[in-house]
Amino acid sequence: MYGRLITNDIKKSKLVTAATTIFIAITAMLVSLAAILVINLAGSIDGMMERAKTPHFMQMHSGQIDQRKMEDFAKSQPNLADWQVLDFLNVDNTELFIAGKPMTDSVQDNGFSVQSKKFDFLVDTKDQIIQPKVGEVYLPIIYEREGIAKKGDLLEVKGHKLIVAGFLRDSQMNASLSSSKRFIVNQKDYQMLEKFGNVEYLIEYRLKDLDKISDFEKAYIKAELPANGPALTHTLFRMMNALSDGIMIAIILLVSLLMLAVAFLCIRFTLLSKIEDDYPEIGVLKAIGLRNSDIKRLYLAKYTAIGLVGCLLGYLLSFAFRGILLENIQLYMGKSGNQGLSMLVGLLGTVLIFFGVLLYVNLVLRRFRKISAASAIRFGASQEKVRGGKGLKIAGRSFPKVNGLLGIKDVLSRKKLYVTLFTVLLLSSFILILPQNLYSTVSSQSFSRYMGIGQSDLRLDIQQTKNIPEKTAEIMDTLNQDKQISKSVALTTKAFSLIKKGKAEDQLKIELGDHTIFPVEYAEGEAPQKTNQIALSSSLSDDLEKPLNSTLTVRTSKGDRKLKVCGIYSDVTNGGKTAKAMFTDQKAATMWCTISGNVKGSVTPSEKVKEYSSKFNYAKVSDIKHYMQQTFGSTIQTVATAAKVAVIVALVITALIVLLFIKMLLAKDRHEIAVLQALGFTSRDIRQQYFMRSLVIVVLGTIIGTLLASTLGGQVAGIAMSMMGVTTFRFTINPLVSFVLCPLGMLLVTLLATTLATASLQKIKISDNIKE
Repeated sequence: MYGRLITNDIKKSKLVTAATTIFIAITAMLVSLAAILVINLAGSIDGMMERAKTPHFMQMHSGQIDQRKMEDFAKSQPNLADWQVLDFLNVDNTELFIAGKPMTDSVQDNGFSVQSKKFDFLVDTKDQIIQPKVGEVYLPIIYEREGIAKKGDLLEVKGHKLIVAGFLRDSQMNASLSSSKRFIVNQKDYQMLEKFGNVEYLIEYRLKDLDKISDFEKAYIKAELPANGPALTHTLFRMMNALSDGIMIAIILLVSLLMLAVAFLCIRFTLLSKIEDDYPEIGVLKAIGLRNSDIKRLYLAKYTAIGLVGCLLGYLLSFAFRGILLENIQLYMGKSGNQGLSMLVGLLGTVLIFFGVLLYVNLVLRRFRKISAASAIRFGASQEKVRGGKGLKIAGRSFPKVNGLLGIKDVLSRKKLYVTLFTVLLLSSFILILPQNLYSTVSSQSFSRYMGIGQSDLRLDIQQTKNIPEKTAEIMDTLNQDKQISKSVALTTKAFSLIKKGKAEDQLKIELGDHTIFPVEYAEGEAPQKTNQIALSSSLSDDLEKPLNSTLTVRTSKGDRKLKVCGIYSDVTNGGKTAKAMFTDQKAATMWCTISGNVKGSVTPSEKVKEYSSKFNYAKVSDIKHYMQQTFGSTIQTVATAAKVAVIVALVITALIVLLFIKMLLAKDRHEIAVLQALGFTSRDIRQQYFMRSLVIVVLGTIIGTLLASTLGGQVAGIAMSMMGVTTFRFTINPLVSFVLCPLGMLLVTLLATTLATASLQKIKISDNIKE
């Protein structure tokens, strides 16, 4: 019996049934996809790091190392499982050619390594440890992905030629966020290339107990071992590998939660609409003695079938899309080995959606208790109490204005009914605008300020070279004399010991210079402006337990210096643990230097990049836009894709929901429409009234949704960005897109859906709907 009833009901309401099934399917698909991606991403990262035996702590160092001192330190550490020192040969990008093209545009520090013998293995795309033959080179997989190189291409460094034999996965430097990229060659080729570059040491350790990595890092610093470079940990490697795909998963999760809310509201629409259509039949069923629970079962059976089909369809659709979304994860990190678990968790998420649908349907169906058999049989529709709208007078007005006023009056008098449509349109605008704002932010030039990099036109990095202070002075003299440069600053990074209780406990890498010229974004406080002030990155502030306005002491060549913490900022460069100050110390050794500059309006940054690249071959020169594109290109692309999909999803949701809602109103208002027709209102007049109802709700929903997406949405996005170390985050909004194009799209879709829904007005007959 239930099967026949469900089949007949679906035949009578194909559009409503299809729309409800689609919403449930999309929600189930997104939830299943998010679960599958989370499990696979975690599994792929764990698998890659396990196969490669990623170091738990790594210190990059340029300069001499004392092997004996390092051996003594290793023997003194009971938590140490293994350690090694690897050579990383940095080669100037101007001397590096791939497929005949120079790598001068690359912002990466490209270098050569040989395969490790203990751990930190570089593996191929089949997860096999690479053992290159003489004359072969394996490049990072990102270079294949970006079309820079393909298998069989020729790589050349000052006449020494190598064949690209394949591509490698590097558990440390896979991510575009990593500023260095390793090429692996045979030992003989490495010896040939060694005279063409500068050797940087990767001092790596694996521990027995990872929970004590912080203690090990402090012990390393206390032992005054080589530290002329960033220190990186196992946790940071994991975060960098998860960044791009993690943001994609976070967006999918957010949209799936919003879609779940929309699906429930859609179910509410369709149920209320169906109840309105079935009002006389419900009255008859009650009159012959059927209980509320018996009637509820009839409706519950239908939505059980719809929910089951929708969830099953969504789960199957997740398989169709998971291959596309997993492609990037598997390319960079290999298969997770958790496919079975991911499918199970995805199925569990789908099952939860199914039971959530049934629970919600059961809650909505409680309104059967309020239906009177006599009233339902007599009037054939629910008799609502109409409130509000009394202030709108229509007497003496011409008909065009009357139609609009009647529409507004209806919205004001039945607020409870319209709040559901308002909520859906609000959520739809949120789904539409949030990804647009996120894309505008991460693709803007000013986004560099949230990453610990000042916003400038030019960036010149001097590192892994001798006489850095002299070379810095040479570049600054040139920039100061160049009339096409409006302003510039040199920021020099030096290492200082942090003093606690009179002893050197930690080592701080402090960037010295004027930080007010190209400031970063501060979560708290401001840039240092006095010699007794220091700003800390959020990661370093947390590690040192030094909040804003606290003090710390560092040891300089002139003695101990007490500094007050004046600002906290986010930073993802150099391991995320940096500091900024204005004091000077000429005797302290320089680790590296970053020079930033702005060009005047008539000059393009690319012109200056080309000029300074040839003039200062010891510096890595780039414009900040190009730097951010190469560093965050994959993340920006991910957000761009999400923004495009959000447009389609939000507009489709809006169209379907408005269509269903107006159809529900038409079913509910048959009697009122017949009365208006009897009074002389034409179908066009009544359609204008419904247009005004839709217009009022879509305008209110879009305005509030836009404001929430730009405010609350920024906080939601900030939580996601904080997981990657960006603690300071504010939206950079494109007003044309967020405040004009998106609301206009919502408005047009709403009016189009209202037009389609009200096409059936002519089918409502006066004689059928006006009763005694």
